[in-house]
Amino acid sequence: MHSSWIPRGNYIESNRDDCTVSLIYAVHLKKSGYVFFEYQYVDNNIFFEFFIQNDQCQEMDTTTDKWVKLTDNGEWGSHSVMLKSGTNILYWRTTGILMGSKAVKPVLVKNITIEGVAYTSECFPCKPGTFSNKPGSFNCQVCPRNTYSEKGAKECIRCKEDSQFSEEGSSECTERPPCTTKDYFQIHTPCDEEGKTQIMYKWIEPKICREDLTDAIRLPPSGEKKDCPPCNPGFYNNGSSSCHPCPPGTFSDGTKECRPCPAGTEPALGFEYKWWNVLPGNMKTSCFNVGNSKCDGMNGWEVAGDHIQSGAGGSDNDYLILNLHIPGFKPPTSMTGATGSELGRITFVFETLCSADCVLYFMVDINRKSTNVVESWGGTKEKQAYTHIIFKNATFTFTWAFQRTNQGQDNRRFINDMVKIYSITATNAVDGVASSCRACALGSEQSGSSCVPCPPGHYIEKETNQCKECPPDTYLSIHQVYGKEACIPCGPGSKSNQDHSVCYSDCFFYHEKENQSLHYDFSNLSSVGSLMNGPSFTSKGTKYFHFFNISLCGHEGKKMALCTNNITDFTVKEIVAGSDDYTNLVGAFVCQSTIIPSESKGFRAALSSQSIILADTFLGVTVETTLQNINIKEDMFPVPPSQIPDVHFFYKSSTTTTSCINGRSTAVKMRCNPTKSGAGVISVPSKCPAGTCDGCTFYFLWESAEACPLCTEHDFHEIEGACKRGFQETLYVWNEPKWCIKGISLPEKKLATCETVDFWLKVGAGVGAFTAVLLVALTCYFWKKNQKLEYKYSKLVMTTNSKECELPAADSCAIMEGEDNEEEVVYSNKQSLLGKLKSLATKEKEDHFESVQLKTSRSPNI
Repeated sequence: MHSSWIPRGNYIESNRDDCTVSLIYAVHLKKSGYVFFEYQYVDNNIFFEFFIQNDQCQEMDTTTDKWVKLTDNGEWGSHSVMLKSGTNILYWRTTGILMGSKAVKPVLVKNITIEGVAYTSECFPCKPGTFSNKPGSFNCQVCPRNTYSEKGAKECIRCKEDSQFSEEGSSECTERPPCTTKDYFQIHTPCDEEGKTQIMYKWIEPKICREDLTDAIRLPPSGEKKDCPPCNPGFYNNGSSSCHPCPPGTFSDGTKECRPCPAGTEPALGFEYKWWNVLPGNMKTSCFNVGNSKCDGMNGWEVAGDHIQSGAGGSDNDYLILNLHIPGFKPPTSMTGATGSELGRITFVFETLCSADCVLYFMVDINRKSTNVVESWGGTKEKQAYTHIIFKNATFTFTWAFQRTNQGQDNRRFINDMVKIYSITATNAVDGVASSCRACALGSEQSGSSCVPCPPGHYIEKETNQCKECPPDTYLSIHQVYGKEACIPCGPGSKSNQDHSVCYSDCFFYHEKENQSLHYDFSNLSSVGSLMNGPSFTSKGTKYFHFFNISLCGHEGKKMALCTNNITDFTVKEIVAGSDDYTNLVGAFVCQSTIIPSESKGFRAALSSQSIILADTFLGVTVETTLQNINIKEDMFPVPPSQIPDVHFFYKSSTTTTSCINGRSTAVKMRCNPTKSGAGVISVPSKCPAGTCDGCTFYFLWESAEACPLCTEHDFHEIEGACKRGFQETLYVWNEPKWCIKGISLPEKKLATCETVDFWLKVGAGVGAFTAVLLVALTCYFWKKNQKLEYKYSKLVMTTNSKECELPAADSCAIMEGEDNEEEVVYSNKQSLLGKLKSLATKEKEDHFESVQLKTSRSPNI
């Protein structure tokens, strides 16, 4: 395929592929002058540059900024550059960057004007479709609609009004075709006092068809009445033919009159459009074509009861535009939005019915700076909903643009291709209306139904409607502020900021493994890490790289990774993090840009474009392989060489796309590698060189010595040596296996004085010796006492033997009356000392005496 700039009548169109194509014009100036041109440049997938060279093919210094700025859809921009005297070679150069199958939108250029051109002695005739009625004119005029001219004409010739027509700048007239259903459209009139609307049919202007031909159709009769749909929520009908917004502090579902909100509640402000009888006051519609003005002044969209649909347009490649203007977004009074938190969202339900290559664009303009495409859908799409989240309180204009085909056609073959939008809902919109009321926090000083806003990070207690602060390490939900369940716990390894609006990581992480504690400190890696991966090549051979910026921890929830669109330094070292330029800069935890190297396509500097946010919300830190909402395939990474666990940082993106209905997610695996000092090395899986295999989940491996656990006092123990020569040595050694580096160092060995024999050993020996002496003394004492008792007893026995006829004294052995026998009250198992004496006495008696019968001379009667 041969790529080149293509003439399109009153403008010229660039190529639609990823080839580099230049439009070159050489001019010689007698004096300094300038070049001026108008252009359409709406697609950032194509680079458009304008620069000037001299006759030595050296780029002129006058081209201070050769990159042409993007324009809004349907608007012409202008560009002017000073020219030096002498030869100037002008270059209009485009390069498309195609990452998929979708073609780029071409660049359009018209009205090129050069001042300072040397005079010539010869005039050139006007081209067909133009004329000049003055000899030597500076330029030729374009023939108006329904006229034509040939080359060198002095005036335009009118076409036959009844049978022919022509567009502006035509070189001939065309026969008018018979009218068909594609040549008219229908509209609905406003509701009348009876609540009826009329269906009206109108020819598409300018009318080019004929009704008098055989196969032609006539315009259907207008005036059929139908019941009007009800008012949209937040509006009411007071008996007139139109709907009016409910007064402040009141609400309505659209079918009933407005009622005030009860005490302790507030109106839930916003816009909800689901009935389409007339176009809402903050919406407008138009039709635009960059190549012709067929549809100028036409309505691009038509209301149709329960939906609004794209109109007929003037030709198939028209842009049918629908705009919604909202002056700002703010959170409800019962909550306070922190920086970077969600303020509102816009949701719309749509479907497309297409037989050609139709495209629906959804675009956003912030503070009327520039309109950027947020999402687009090609071909037939089933009925579905799309949501766009708002993070900034600014003036927004939302645009839906529908084009049936992007091919250069002036007919209406695909008139039945259309898009239908069933509902559009915007929450927390400034100057919005309320369809319902919601409970809000009550203040102690309140009177009536007024509500006071809760401080940041406070939820509304259901029982008392009082503000109560969320618990530590939780963040307040944007969509629900009632009840403690509105405080959502932060992910593992993360904490909440002071106003509980976001969870973040402080780059410190603690983990227990096999009865050992691992302490990680990633603060030295908290600055933005970058990865340039590639090269990759488009189907036409253009080299490009994937460039990633990763802000591991950010700064207390603030996203520090920046990616820039367009040209110049893609490292964004000089761009401040607080920039509000949404056009050229995106900020996130992880973002991606496409880099075109300087040696590719003859660019002098590397180009950065197609910057996208991969992660703007921090989920948590863990050493587990997965979190519940992110599927991590461990086989995508090499097997770790050691037993030190990898630490995973998980993120997600809040923005959804048609291919990623749950948004994008990112996993950064931190791996301990003592050989990688400093910032280490970031890589992506070898199976997915773009960092992702499905375009929705991205994986990164970050190897660094800074990702290793830090040594603490729990990672070593002490060993005490023997006492030698009065000194004892204490050593400190690491626990095995050692899983830490850096951190604290091993303490120096400790030397302390000591004694050869331990003090307590001496004390024990002394106590033992004392006890032995005491036992010997007691033994001797009781032995001597026992000897005295035996002596006394023996003496008593001997006294008894010497007087055989005398009995012992009565009081020596007898038991007196009233006394107890002491032997009978001893119950101890151990024999007492007295018992031992008695035993000895008994033994002696048994050994030395015999029992004999004593004889007496006394009478037995005595």
